[in-house]
Amino acid sequence: MTVDRPATTEPTAQHALDVVRRARRAPLRHHRRLLAGLVLALVGAFAARVLLGDFTVTVPDFVRILGGEQIPGATYIVMESKLPRAVLAVLVGVAFGVGGAIFQTTLRNPLASPDIVGVSLGASAAAISAIALAGWTGWPVSAAAILGALAVALTVRAVAGDHGGFRLVLAGIGLAAAMQSVIQYVFTRVDEYDVQLVLRWLTGSVNGVAWQAIGLLALALAVLLPATAWAARSLRATELGDDAAAGLGVGRGRTDLLMLLGVLLVAVGVAAAGPVAFVAFLSGPIARALNRGRTTLPAAGLVGAVIVLAGDYAGAYAFTDLNLPVGVVTGAFGAPFLLWLLARGPLTEHRRRRAA
Repeated sequence: MTVDRPATTEPTAQHALDVVRRARRAPLRHHRRLLAGLVLALVGAFAARVLLGDFTVTVPDFVRILGGEQIPGATYIVMESKLPRAVLAVLVGVAFGVGGAIFQTTLRNPLASPDIVGVSLGASAAAISAIALAGWTGWPVSAAAILGALAVALTVRAVAGDHGGFRLVLAGIGLAAAMQSVIQYVFTRVDEYDVQLVLRWLTGSVNGVAWQAIGLLALALAVLLPATAWAARSLRATELGDDAAAGLGVGRGRTDLLMLLGVLLVAVGVAAAGPVAFVAFLSGPIARALNRGRTTLPAAGLVGAVIVLAGDYAGAYAFTDLNLPVGVVTGAFGAPFLLWLLARGPLTEHRRRRAA
């Protein structure tokens, strides 16, 4: 009499292991495809901003201009207007996108963006105070903007204490209102010759920035972005909350360092182009949605760059005989998104409680 032996478990275990490996690789492959798609979108938006518009430039002419050849009319327009605006838009968009995503992810709140918690307004208030009250110009104004952003961030964190979430958002909203009052007061003291300069710090614009300032921003990002990539290794643990992160060996110091880097990214972005409204607020949620609900700082930076490029192009050419700063365009699209997010929040929470 023969006895049937149970089938060996080795193929089954190997199959299960293969399934786990494929499941782990799928998000990584999707993330890589997402980054590739966003890079292509960024290249397309950059090309449109530089080559198209009221003065079109062909690709061969653009290459010749970059090579140093002088083409009457085209060289000046490309090198002094179109290309600086496009390069600055990319750099500022990356800074705002990554900085905003750090805020929202670390604090686990989609409303905790630099626009909402007053960091951008703090930079603007410090900058226009330096212009109107101290008579500063040039790089000291940008330095004042960075210090203003840092001061607001530290104050909000001190008021909120060890609590995050809505307490920090409410503290930020209160301080943002205070900064808005400072801006309104200082604006009444501005000399009529400085009005246009002050408006730049209120709306945000990538127009009229010298190559030297763009180079300084690029240098700052060359330092801040690698530091952010290193500090963001603990971001997944941080998303689980302070207690869970501490249990996984991620201390409060790493979280505070990441938040400081986020503040600095936003601060240097504001120092270069002013507070381009809602870019930091929009980039993180859009990138997260495209990445199937997973946080991704690189995608947030790319989304921010595409938003600023597209907003600047729309502001320059969407309306006949009207050139709008990029901050006006992004603000017009960001405000409805904010209202939708506010309306969606209580409804989502209500459904979650009913399901529980």
